[in-house]
Amino acid sequence: MEHEESLRHPASISAPSRRDALLRQLREVAGGPLGRHAAPGLIRPAVFTIERVLILLTTAAALLAFLVKVPCREEGWVRPAQFYRTCYSDWTEAFQFQGLGSGLLPFAEGSTFDGPLLTGVVAGLVSLLVPASSDGIVRTETVVQFFDLHAVLIAAAWIGVVLGTARLASRRPWDAAIVATAPILILTATSGWALLSVGLSVASVLAFARHRYVMAGVLLGFGAGFSIHVVLVLAAMALLAARTGRWRAVLLAGGSMGAIWFLMVLPFGPGQALALPWQYDPARLNISSSLWAGYDLLAERLGVPALASETATLLAVGAFSVLGGLIVLLVLKAPRRPRLPQVVFLLMGALVLVLPNYRPEFTLWLLPFLALSYVDWRIFVVWQLVEVLHWWAFWMYVAREASSGAVENNIDSPYFVAAVFGRLLVTGYLMYRVAHHIVEPEYDPVRRLQIDDPAGGPFNTAPDRTGPPPVGWNESRPDPHTPAPKDPQ
Repeated sequence: MEHEESLRHPASISAPSRRDALLRQLREVAGGPLGRHAAPGLIRPAVFTIERVLILLTTAAALLAFLVKVPCREEGWVRPAQFYRTCYSDWTEAFQFQGLGSGLLPFAEGSTFDGPLLTGVVAGLVSLLVPASSDGIVRTETVVQFFDLHAVLIAAAWIGVVLGTARLASRRPWDAAIVATAPILILTATSGWALLSVGLSVASVLAFARHRYVMAGVLLGFGAGFSIHVVLVLAAMALLAARTGRWRAVLLAGGSMGAIWFLMVLPFGPGQALALPWQYDPARLNISSSLWAGYDLLAERLGVPALASETATLLAVGAFSVLGGLIVLLVLKAPRRPRLPQVVFLLMGALVLVLPNYRPEFTLWLLPFLALSYVDWRIFVVWQLVEVLHWWAFWMYVAREASSGAVENNIDSPYFVAAVFGRLLVTGYLMYRVAHHIVEPEYDPVRRLQIDDPAGGPFNTAPDRTGPPPVGWNESRPDPHTPAPKDPQ
């Protein structure tokens, strides 16, 4: 109760332009450094509050994401142009070729839609707002309407993710700007439904942080209806419960998640409820940018045997099991209990490293939890540069493999493989940096502010069985605006 009362009082917040090395160098462009006697967080702005600025940034980014698809809106989503213009979208592919444009709802008789359960529900509801074709020919204008309605829905989800991240960040709300402005999110937000599962995973953690455990489980259950990867959020909660002994909240969240899952299975059956988003390929491209796909391309060049699909799946399961085991050991044996977003990021990072059917938009799963775990704008810029290059290489390679495009416009496989392994290396490095902050929490930007785990709900300030007691909320705190100790890279 004392902790909750303290949250109602104004608190000084961290100013990125004072603490981050890159932003300190760029602040002159944005009007100069923050005044020495400024007190962000203690004095509420009249109009431009942090959340309103974040909403404006997200809205601007969503408009850019919409503009990325303008070439296809004007010329149509046709092959191979949609690949070369990098404006492909699962939405329009499902509408044109999986029955939605002809009035067939997903999972109904005659429909070929085979995506995750709630993805089909959302696509079906949106399709009801668009005139259906009566002669089997899907008109371009209805495809554009279907796309535009989804774009509005995704923009709303994007704003929700940003606001949820800012509220989970406690005294570091500006960290949510990473989610608001990430270039890879601008490029992939309108490629599919990935952002909806991201929004539900962030909302579930926010509910958990506010001690609404049943609601957290309900949100996780709906999130799993879009993508089963959100179960890793519950797994992270369970690991911290094992470290602290506080199981009640996790059991409530897990029980309500299971109940929602059961209610979804009843009308549709387990086959649809267990559909995996990485297996949904409405364009039937059958092209991946995973570790295993990169190996196969290298094997083809070197003349050695490629991996069979079943072998790649088994290797992915084994690799994830090994990485998961290492994460479990880190969580249970670290000198101080990790924060919940850190554990979620590591588990999801392990998944995107080994996922057999990886596509560029799956990196969106990591964004909000990276913002809550490790914020260094220099590293963020490098990561985004690599992700954007990987995104471009992926679609150029798809254009070559899935169409008869001009040879001079195609990308050769070595460049695509380099982009794939570049993404893997940078993602692995980010996981290493988060693990380093767990092992040496004095470098953790959140715990340096003498707060424990603002997103942790019952784990926040909980006694740690194997490490030192968490710093109390009422103890003296350092100035949140002074530069952090140098984090060894």
